[in-house]
Parts: sequence; structure tokens; C-alpha cells
Amino acid sequence: MAYVLNLMPSMLEALITTLKVFFITLVLSIPLGVLVSLGRLSQLKIIKVISQGYILLMRGTPLLLQLIFIFFGLPLVGVTFNRFTAAIIAFVLNYAAYFAEIFRAGIESIDKGQNEAAEVLGLTPYKTFIKIILPQVIKRVLPPISNEVITLVKDTSLVYVLGIDEILRVGKIASNRDASLSPLLVVAVFYLFLTAILTKVFKMLENKYAYFR
Repeated sequence: MAYVLNLMPSMLEALITTLKVFFITLVLSIPLGVLVSLGRLSQLKIIKVISQGYILLMRGTPLLLQLIFIFFGLPLVGVTFNRFTAAIIAFVLNYAAYFAEIFRAGIESIDKGQNEAAEVLGLTPYKTFIKIILPQVIKRVLPPISNEVITLVKDTSLVYVLGIDEILRVGKIASNRDASLSPLLVVAVFYLFLTAILTKVFKMLENKYAYFR
């Protein structure tokens, strides 16, 4: 127990880094994903093609490769980011592509007659989307989004490749240094705790939007 307590300061500091990557990615990638999904459904061919190409690139290549490319590859052409910024850019661009496809499927699942009815009532396309379409889309996409969000929690460990001290990296260093599995067990508990909280939050959100059928 004393050994675990001694680990806590460095573990908690690393956990803060993990949570920063998680929350910043979530806050930026979901709105970007919505915009890309609208581009994917756009009537303008150029916007649609660009959106499709972006989604194909981000989903078709590993996130680890994207992290390496942004931090180690872009400096070769004169574009340099610090470690944390490079991690955020890679995570946001990657997860936005997955969220975009989730939102696209959700939007396409809504009966197009609702848009026509809203137009008859005098609602603008913007108000129709925000007040009528989006709440129904959120209801339908919550399960797949919850899966992606939980995956994001675990994917934050990939920032170790950039030398960022997130929780798994700190746990592995302590485990190797002390020849003990205890640090890794502590890391596992942290991940399980975060996953349990997120599962509960998304369950509450699903209940909140349950009246949209």
C-alpha cells in the first residue's frame, strides 16, 4: 500500500495529461465531425469530394502513424509543433473523421419529409437542422459515439510515442524501474474508472434523449 501511495503523485500528474488529451480532443473533434459530415452530404461536388478524401485518409491510416507524421515528418517541410500540440492535432483530425461518418449515418436516417414540413412552417434550413434534425440525430448516434469516446480514453496512451508523460508511459517506467506489476495495475484501475464514468454519463444522455423516436 505504501508503494502505491508513493506512486500516486506521478500517476496523478500523468492522469491530468491523459485527461487533457481526452477532453481537448473530444471538444474539438465532435464539432469538426459534424461539419465534415455536412460536407460529406453537401450538394457541392468539390466539398463532398474533399470531405470523402479527408475521411478516407484519416480512417485508412493508423493514428500512431498520423502522430509520427505530424511531429516527426512535418518538420522536414518546415512545419513544427511541440509534442502536446502535435498530439492534439493528430487526435482531433483522426477522431473527427470517425465522428463525421457516425453523424452522416445519423442524419441520413432521418426522414427527409421532416425537412419539407419544416420548410412549409417557414423554418430556415439552419433552424430546421438545430431544432428538429440534430436532437433526433444525437439520440440515434449516442451508442456509436459512446463507443468511440471510450476508445479515445484508451487511445490517449499512444501519445507515448511523442515522449509525453501520460499515465500508461509513467506506469511502464515505474514498472520497469521497480520490477513490479503494481504500477500497471494502478494504471488499469484508472482506465477502468474513467470507462465506468463515461459509460454512466452516456447512459444518462441516452435516457435524456429517449423521448426522440
